Amino acid sequence: MPEQIRTGTAETEDPITDTCEAARETKDEKISITEDSDNAGDHVPELESDPFVPFPDDPNIPEETHSQIFTIRANLVGCILGGLVNASNVYLGLKTSWIFPAHLFGAIFGFAFLRLCSKTLGENFPVLGGRFGPKENAIVQTTATAAGGLSGMFVSAIPALYQMKLLDNPVSDFPRLITFTTVAAYYGLLFSTPLRKFFILHVARELNLVFPTSTATAIAIRSMHTVTGENATENAKIRTRALIIAFAGCIAFRVASSYAPGILWDWHFFSWFYQWSGYSNSALAIENWGWIFELTPAIIGTGMLTGVNPSLSFFGGGVLAWGIIGPALVHNGMAHGVALFAKGYPGYEKWGGERGLISFNSFALKDPKNAPSPRYWLLWPGVMLMVCASFAELGVQYKLIWFALKSIWKALAMGANSTTIKMGKKSKFLQKHADIKTESIVKDPAAEEDQVRLWQWGLPLILVIIATCVVLGLQYHLDVGLSLLAVLLGFIFSFLAIQCTGATNTTPITAVAKASQLVLGAATHNYPVKIAQRMNLVGGAVAAGAANQATDLVTDFRVGFLLKTPPKLQWYAQIIGSIVAMFVAPAVFIVFMKAYPCVLDPNAKSCSFSAPSVVAWRAVAIAVTDPTFPVPKSSGIFSLCIGIFSIVVVIFRHNYLVGHREKYRIYVPNFMAVGLAFVLPMTQYGTAMLTGATIAFYWAKRNPASFDLLCYAIAGGMIAGEGLGGVINAILEIAGVGSSKYGSAIGCPGDILCG
Repeated sequence: MPEQIRTGTAETEDPITDTCEAARETKDEKISITEDSDNAGDHVPELESDPFVPFPDDPNIPEETHSQIFTIRANLVGCILGGLVNASNVYLGLKTSWIFPAHLFGAIFGFAFLRLCSKTLGENFPVLGGRFGPKENAIVQTTATAAGGLSGMFVSAIPALYQMKLLDNPVSDFPRLITFTTVAAYYGLLFSTPLRKFFILHVARELNLVFPTSTATAIAIRSMHTVTGENATENAKIRTRALIIAFAGCIAFRVASSYAPGILWDWHFFSWFYQWSGYSNSALAIENWGWIFELTPAIIGTGMLTGVNPSLSFFGGGVLAWGIIGPALVHNGMAHGVALFAKGYPGYEKWGGERGLISFNSFALKDPKNAPSPRYWLLWPGVMLMVCASFAELGVQYKLIWFALKSIWKALAMGANSTTIKMGKKSKFLQKHADIKTESIVKDPAAEEDQVRLWQWGLPLILVIIATCVVLGLQYHLDVGLSLLAVLLGFIFSFLAIQCTGATNTTPITAVAKASQLVLGAATHNYPVKIAQRMNLVGGAVAAGAANQATDLVTDFRVGFLLKTPPKLQWYAQIIGSIVAMFVAPAVFIVFMKAYPCVLDPNAKSCSFSAPSVVAWRAVAIAVTDPTFPVPKSSGIFSLCIGIFSIVVVIFRHNYLVGHREKYRIYVPNFMAVGLAFVLPMTQYGTAMLTGATIAFYWAKRNPASFDLLCYAIAGGMIAGEGLGGVINAILEIAGVGSSKYGSAIGCPGDILCG
């Protein structure tokens, strides 16, 4: 799966608000809640509280009834915002493999719209009118998060199935894509329901599960609704205004720039130098390796959120792969490029020949093992880096993994013990293993009538598991055993993903996805290759998708817990949002595939979307199922060496750079980002991301108050705005009025439309 920018990267492990968590500072067992301040010098009162206790009631905020919390407008706005994020994530995921959840976007944008409705329409206006409080705001972000889910599988496993000719056509396959997303969505939703009590109440204090992004979202909602501080309301207006301006501006810029990409979007400096020399110098030798600058708001915004280390690692990985290793491979005859202008073609005199335009990214290879392109050669060490770094990061958290395994057993023991007690029987064995220290249990602020009942999720879960087996069997030809294995993997990996997210703010979706593929690869080794590859991708998508969905929804429950939002109402909102997601995600995917069919053609010479997650999923599926193992020997050896090196460095960082040496961790590369740079032949993204990180770094140093107030709003608006602009461009292409027909190639190399 692509990685979520939760508050950290996407084929890297979740980067977003690490640098922009202005509202939060978690330290030891305390959390500091501060009111917004316009000036850095203002005195800001602080409320110190236990992070495992809901926020205290604000006497200035009227109590909200159930009918004021779970409203039509909250669910409607949440569905719209989540749908926008979903569509944006398909665009962003196909471009870079990064996606971002809708937690803060839904909270801030939902506040802006519904506060406006509340203020201007009055109490009695139907549907949109009435008072707006923090608990209703929590419902908005819950619905938005659920509606924004499921896009991950449509920028990873699903396109890989089409690239490998394991599915037919996205348009004709739309019904079975819907059934696929339905079982993934509701399987993740239903088995995550009882995990609220387990992870938010029973073991949260014992395992120190703070869920930083969820806590930041809850604090943001609380601060926007507070009425005690003089600056609080004004700051909320400033933040939402900045988000709206960035969002709208980037939509317009993305659409406009597609018609003049060589001027407004991609700056091909070395191509221009070549033209200015009268088509005679060697500047294209640099251009051919992708060294351009792209004015991409989404990637610049991502850099603002991720910080310097992952951004510099991503940029440095690009330099290593596409500035050093790739050219060295070609120079030594170990890899080969393809000339874009053959002799006799129009433009050959200017852009052809040894100094002309050459593509080093082709997958259309007659003998990939012995005569690879640089991209094919670099693919394997890139995937190896991501897999090794991901598993190494989990491995050094072996205590966390052990706790996760114990958590699974304890959860099963608690369920079985509760059932036996209701039947009038007792089991000392189950009571012993279900026991939790009384002082560790977090008190649930929700009344019994506000809980989700067993009958509401238990029986539907059984039905969804049966439906999953039926869907995977009839539509994707997985036998019952493999379908149940995929379901079981989703359940097991959910515990691991939720616990890692709660403790470290990192959701290890890459590790979950690749582990699922490895397990399924071992389980299908006796099947014919094509059947095994389809089972590998489909089963892996179900397991990883369910784990990702479950993690998102449990983190939503954490927001509701802090704000004392009834979990039953959040659960209803999750159901509604999931309905939106299971239609929007495949629909947007089909729109993009109709507009840009090159995404599904691995042999395409050029494409606007490089789809790195798709490439990684396809590579792992081939590696674990193809008996010929079509990897160049030199690439395989290098992959093994660099994979081992990344593991050693992760262990070194975790065990040696501690205590007074911990400050040096910022100088250790993020190998997930480095690996992604190997897989992604788009060096402009590394440059743009580093630009955003540099802007944020100096902004935070020079004006920390402004940075804290506006960083996420502006960066989030830039990311979502470009994503939605990309969706509009795809619709314009289908309508026949897109840039491919009316765009200008001025400033583009080879006088061919770029961007």
